[in-house]
Amino acid sequence: MTIDSPATSTPIRVAILFGGRSSEHAVSCVTAAGVLGAIDRTKYEVVPIGIAKSGQWVLAGDDIANWSLTNGALPEVVAGDKTVSLAHIGGGHQLVVSEANEIPQELGSVDVVFPLLHGPWGEDGTLQGLLELSDTRYVGAGVLASAIGMDKHYMKVVFEAAGLAVGPYIAVTDREWTVDPGKVRSRVQALGFPVFVKPARAGSSMGISKVDSLEDLDAAIFEAREHDLKLVIEAGIVGREIEIAVLEGRGSEAPRVSLPGEIAMLDDEHAFYDFEAKYVQGSAVHLSCPADMPAEDVARIQEQAALAFDAVGAEGLSRVDFFYTKAGELVINEINTMPGFTPSSMYPQMWAATGLPYPELIDELLQLALNRKVGLR
Repeated sequence: MTIDSPATSTPIRVAILFGGRSSEHAVSCVTAAGVLGAIDRTKYEVVPIGIAKSGQWVLAGDDIANWSLTNGALPEVVAGDKTVSLAHIGGGHQLVVSEANEIPQELGSVDVVFPLLHGPWGEDGTLQGLLELSDTRYVGAGVLASAIGMDKHYMKVVFEAAGLAVGPYIAVTDREWTVDPGKVRSRVQALGFPVFVKPARAGSSMGISKVDSLEDLDAAIFEAREHDLKLVIEAGIVGREIEIAVLEGRGSEAPRVSLPGEIAMLDDEHAFYDFEAKYVQGSAVHLSCPADMPAEDVARIQEQAALAFDAVGAEGLSRVDFFYTKAGELVINEINTMPGFTPSSMYPQMWAATGLPYPELIDELLQLALNRKVGLR
């Protein structure tokens, strides 16, 4: 299922970017550990580049133990004296290392960048814009699709315009909450409880709270505002959580879709699929693929996932999440243009169940990026 690459005497050079400035820094490191451990080293020469929480780019070690989640300890990229940058020199994309009072050193060119960054300043179009400016090929969605996929408010606007069913919600800006919090509370009451309070531009369930009463609303809003001053507050929907992994088609082909996967909580400690359940306490959830659904509903959810992928203009990969009600209704929750990508994450698991194992999935994504034209497309 991989794209045949041109014969070459040297491996394809891949810069793997991870870490970043967002609250999902550690999740990005764990994702990088998965990719570093599975990428085909006979085909690809890997250059791991970590981005510290300060935003500094540094050469990172290749030992996946340094980037894995061990005994609940979160990995972190540490800033250093040497800074790495990507420069367009002599028609190529050169990695350059700079140090105070030293002559910058070139580390050679890279063929493609694999940005394994989650959240703002990595998954939201900012990094993608930097790579577009230098005509650097990279894995995943472009500037606009990344920005839409990061902002849960505008994501819903685009989905509604595409004819997809979206649950009741309100968006709350910093100005609205600061000027008239009482009006915000009234709008939330109109949604009915329970509601989910979410930072508009965060992932990995960071800052999300389930709120069952008005008395608990302000605390949830304050927690979400620690991650983003813009919020999305959604009415609770009773339904199964079903996900589809989407993979860009080759050339002019339509997006490819996986079998549906389902998330089920196994204990009462977690009100929803939160950060701890996703990354720390794996025994709290059960991930099943394929999900137990009638064949006609499987076809319907796959069709809607591909529609969502095209609606935002995604490229490379995305995970699309739905609620599936007892009445058979499908309500789209969100699209994630850089989903969790460890071997145990839902996106790779769904493709493995569909017939594309993790190492081959990594290769497919890199080949899609290498065969994608630069510039406007």
